[in-house]
Amino acid sequence: MAPALAASGRHPFGVARTAAFFDLDKTIIAKSSALAFSRPFYQGGLINRRAVLKSAYAQFLFLVGGADHDQMEKMREYLSALTRGWNVQQVREIVAETLHGLIDPIIYDEAASLIEQHHAAGRDVVIVSSSGSEVVEPIGALLGADRVIATRLKIEEGRYTGEIEYYAYAENKAAAIRELAESEGYDLADCYAYSDSVTDLPLLEAVGHPSAVNPDRALRKEALAREWPVLVFDRPVELRRRLPEFTAPSSSVLMSVAVGTALLTAGALWYAARRRRPIA
Repeated sequence: MAPALAASGRHPFGVARTAAFFDLDKTIIAKSSALAFSRPFYQGGLINRRAVLKSAYAQFLFLVGGADHDQMEKMREYLSALTRGWNVQQVREIVAETLHGLIDPIIYDEAASLIEQHHAAGRDVVIVSSSGSEVVEPIGALLGADRVIATRLKIEEGRYTGEIEYYAYAENKAAAIRELAESEGYDLADCYAYSDSVTDLPLLEAVGHPSAVNPDRALRKEALAREWPVLVFDRPVELRRRLPEFTAPSSSVLMSVAVGTALLTAGALWYAARRRRPIA
């Protein structure tokens, strides 16, 4: 069950602002955000059937574990190379058109509640994900996040080059939230962070209130040693069912929030093959 949160954050009279930083995959949603779009990309002609099968296998590894670091890096390189030459606008349109049907049903109810609690307490909500901007930003809009930090791929003449412009991974995440805290006036000692992966240890260490969510074995060990809260999120729920008044953002809105960013997943495939172990 999500912990109760003390109110702080957007206060007058010069009091420092605060934020809650959320990893995305296995923290807010039950699957890999990037790999979830493999079928629409296939239907749009961006990938072939073999790539769909590879993505399905990677999704399986993402859920149950079973690959070492070298395999993870190979898959990351494979996916970044796979996007080379893709039309950026086509990708944005596919994501906008299929986002609600793919992502809405796999959002953890517990995570949605935490997001609501943090907003009610006056905190900004920031999603920090190794998946690509054009996947993560529309998901952020769906969830009502205030900001997004995500991997970006390089774009030239409206197409992806296959090169990574910015990799939101490990220490890079911590550096990004420190930079954001400086520009936005967040007091990180009063901020919160949530993640499932030991690779996000720098992110969790950067805030005063870290929590491990559905942690992998290594993060679980660290969290117990440091006496951090260990949370179990296991109830995916559609936002429509959870909030009857909820209306999904239109495709035009979802496309607009992605303008100027690059897609997918250099880091998401890292997640696809991470060793994981559910909480007992």
